[in-house]
Amino acid sequence: MLTLDVAPPRHTARPRKPHAVVIGSGFGGLAAAVRLGARGYRVTVLERLGQPGGRARVHRQDGFTFDAGPTIVTAPFLFEELWALCGRRLDEDVTLVPMRPFYRIRFHDGASVDVSGDEAAMRAQVARIAPGEVEAYGRFMAASEEICRVGFEQLGHVPFGEAGTMLRVAPDLLRLGGHRSVHGLVSRYFRDERLRTVFSFHPLLIGGSPFRASAIYCLIAALERRWGVHWAMGGTGRLVEGLVRLIEGQGGRLRCHAEVTRIRVEGGAATGVDLADGTRLPADIVVSNADSVVTALDLLPPEARGWRERRLARASSSMGLFVWYFGMRRTYPDVPHHTILLGPRYRDLLADIFRRKVLAEDFSLYLHRPTATDPGLAPPGCDAFYVLSPVPNLDGGQDWAALAEPYRQRIARHLEATLLPGLSEAVVTSRVTTPREFRDDFRAYRGSAFGLEPILSQSAYFRPHNRSDRVRHLYLVGAGTHPGAGLPGVLSSSRILDRVVPDASVFA
Repeated sequence: MLTLDVAPPRHTARPRKPHAVVIGSGFGGLAAAVRLGARGYRVTVLERLGQPGGRARVHRQDGFTFDAGPTIVTAPFLFEELWALCGRRLDEDVTLVPMRPFYRIRFHDGASVDVSGDEAAMRAQVARIAPGEVEAYGRFMAASEEICRVGFEQLGHVPFGEAGTMLRVAPDLLRLGGHRSVHGLVSRYFRDERLRTVFSFHPLLIGGSPFRASAIYCLIAALERRWGVHWAMGGTGRLVEGLVRLIEGQGGRLRCHAEVTRIRVEGGAATGVDLADGTRLPADIVVSNADSVVTALDLLPPEARGWRERRLARASSSMGLFVWYFGMRRTYPDVPHHTILLGPRYRDLLADIFRRKVLAEDFSLYLHRPTATDPGLAPPGCDAFYVLSPVPNLDGGQDWAALAEPYRQRIARHLEATLLPGLSEAVVTSRVTTPREFRDDFRAYRGSAFGLEPILSQSAYFRPHNRSDRVRHLYLVGAGTHPGAGLPGVLSSSRILDRVVPDASVFA
């Protein structure tokens, strides 16, 4: 019998996967982790809190589920892209339900407008308020669509790391009115003050005043109409859970209770991070989803800061938020999923919040009733709510430890007198979040809810860059960098990484 002497097979070493550390597990950080994992990086996401999501964390209390932060999904294709990168479909894990209407805007006198993506319905709504301005609505939406095409579709995923990029797009931005404020551009189309409010409030969704934010943000109206406004069944937290599963499916890892105290910089490059428990975690690249100002001032050594302290001190931060989450032992079937309750003042109230930084006696509110669409978020026969009030950030000096409960009571009285009769007798669970919690829980600079204010001088090239100018292999995602806050903005910031982060093979 012939015996062959066969050498054992050689086990070739697997190529080393470069390590990417992502600081923070907000939507920007989670999306960045998925994109980096798809490009061959081994990814570790570090979250200082006990659950993922950052501002999109979830509160579960007394049988109620409250999304802490974002409550609507626009441009869902940005999520679909992330699932596709992992060979999956978004609808395998998350069910998105279109909102019809998108939201109701209720004026102080009780009149209301239902905003939707149905052009005929919107023309009828406009005609009911100001019959002579229906054609103005058509012209405004045409302008909004052009701004969206340039400002979002063409530039939303373009890195503005060099002045030349800004100079090349400046003519388009000027042509589209980017030098004006949102309210200023809207006022060129509408004469009726109510319509000016309806079509200019959108910057508040991303932390800006309509009287200060660049008119580029008029794109939001077209973005909503084109891609719709959606709700994730089970709450926005389901999207967070789905992204975490995608990361783990790629071989990545999420670590909660992992607070980063320092980004390590050696030889001008980011080489890892130090954690509060003394752990040192080496990395080939570092991506910060932390507040961009906190990244610069607290996480980087002084010699590595791209934005100097003096410039950051002069920078304008977005407003703060007061949020009251509450559950009711009854339901309010006539209250829609999303309602915006406008107060008696518009311009002056926003000046109080953004410029004077005083806590006014009046307020405008966003009321979220997710159980209108998703009754499983509350016990049977109950409704879950959160109500949000824009307030000054911590530069206003308010003592929220003393002010929170009186302010909550004022809001409760207003809601009970308008939309929620019997509220005071029906509340069974309650919690509040103030700018103080934004500072303490999320390390938000000045307790602001959306990072730096979205004004022209703090947008695109003038915003902290997605790729650090001073530290190689350090990148930024999230609300504090380009293109800005809101789910489409932070998800687009992660798309930019595909253009500025080197391929994993560079580190092999």
